[in-house]
Amino acid sequence: MELIRGVHNLRPHHRGCVATIGNFDGIHLGHRAIIRQLGAKAKELGIPSTVMVFEPQPREFFAPEDAPARLMTFREKVEVLAELGVDRTLCVKFDKRFCSQSAREFCDNILIQGMGIRHLVVGDDFRFGNDRAGDFRFLQRMGAEHGFSVDHTHTFEWHGERVSSTRVRECLERSDFDSASVMLCRSFFMSGRVIHGQKLGRTIGVPTANFLPKRVRTPVSGVFAVEVRGLGQVQQGVANLGTRPTLGGEHVGLEVHLLNFQGDLYGKHLRVMFRHKIRDEKKFDGLDALTAAIQQDIETAKQFFAKQKSKGN
Repeated sequence: MELIRGVHNLRPHHRGCVATIGNFDGIHLGHRAIIRQLGAKAKELGIPSTVMVFEPQPREFFAPEDAPARLMTFREKVEVLAELGVDRTLCVKFDKRFCSQSAREFCDNILIQGMGIRHLVVGDDFRFGNDRAGDFRFLQRMGAEHGFSVDHTHTFEWHGERVSSTRVRECLERSDFDSASVMLCRSFFMSGRVIHGQKLGRTIGVPTANFLPKRVRTPVSGVFAVEVRGLGQVQQGVANLGTRPTLGGEHVGLEVHLLNFQGDLYGKHLRVMFRHKIRDEKKFDGLDALTAAIQQDIETAKQFFAKQKSKGN
């Protein structure tokens, strides 16, 4: 898959595509239905499929303090879009200059001149432009004028309710990882490169791989049974996502102890798949109490995985 970083990097050979526009946070069942719709049309017309996303996401730009927790970093989003067979991802910088465009300017500058759009797939409630004049009907009129077609996405429901990023976050907040996994078509994950930490874990017999979440807010926090991908065989582990209050931490970090692995992990890029919440993060009365709690967390994780194995999961 080709990643185009910014409208200014659109080139003549990028003209002529089938495209969709959105945040695609989490890339859930609804997003996947759109991508299938996009791919089918691209195959029919014999041209590339393009997903346009924004960085930062619009709500993060307008009201960062109220923006929802991200289900995915930009890198994670790009990786999954590539896995799903999208030909191109166009990342548009969402800033004051971009926001100043009217709906017609957006269509002229990006869709028509920049991308040479042939077919566009958007939600029938899609709105854009600093004048808020851009909607589905406006796009249809622009398409009639400039020779591209417009189709709306179809609402995807599960158990009688619309699948959305908001619904996935709600499931994660109440630790319903099974429902979240169904809607995401995989376990919720966070990925990153292993960095050097304080190395306290190894002194108490529980070495950890440390990651930076790279999110302003995380959709989950606490202690979890996790699976880690990126080391060949899938590894089981226990993860702490939080500030480590017992140790006086201030910044959110992700630490993972692998149950049956020995080796150097520094610099490796891994995916941490969240399978089950063990407990909330807690401040303990000293290192001994923390160590005892970690050992209990490890036993709880082992029991969870043993139970999953007996179920055939």
